[in-house]
Amino acid sequence: MPAAVRSAFDVAFWFADTAAHDNEYLQPQKLQRLLFLAQAYFVVAFNGRTLMPAVFVADELGPIEPNVYAAFSKGRPDIDVELFLSTEVESFLSSIWRRFGHYSTERLSRMTNDTIAFRHALKQGRRAEIPLDAIRISFARAEATPAIDQIVKPKILRTQTGKPVAVKSWVPGTAKPAVTK
Repeated sequence: MPAAVRSAFDVAFWFADTAAHDNEYLQPQKLQRLLFLAQAYFVVAFNGRTLMPAVFVADELGPIEPNVYAAFSKGRPDIDVELFLSTEVESFLSSIWRRFGHYSTERLSRMTNDTIAFRHALKQGRRAEIPLDAIRISFARAEATPAIDQIVKPKILRTQTGKPVAVKSWVPGTAKPAVTK
């Protein structure tokens, strides 16, 4: 299944631009935690589909995407990125920013470092890859992090009679089997 965006830089620039728009300084470590959270929650929300083609590794300070980390080490890199992301991705990233953008770097680090996926990878050594499936399981269980329904709210629309209905994108294969009695 292809990733929702072309590269991790597309998401990193989105967070950097959003922070700048909100007059907030985005520390490099905070950017790394937001990238990790975005990937993790996207994988849970979209049944294993990745937000970005990225590999996260365990660092003593927390999970990092090493390519983005290196590129942003001396400030904003001069590279081509997708400035216009799909509506689905924009909406999702906005949810992540609304929920976590105001958190301190330390709070985000505590949250991400308490996940089973990160702790297991760090036990293997510094710069050990954090497997995507382990990330998905950690965030689906929501033991150290908020549950997915606290991050991505269903879109509420109204029927022609005015009755509210929850609407979400159709994802094949997510229907629960019918219960027979």
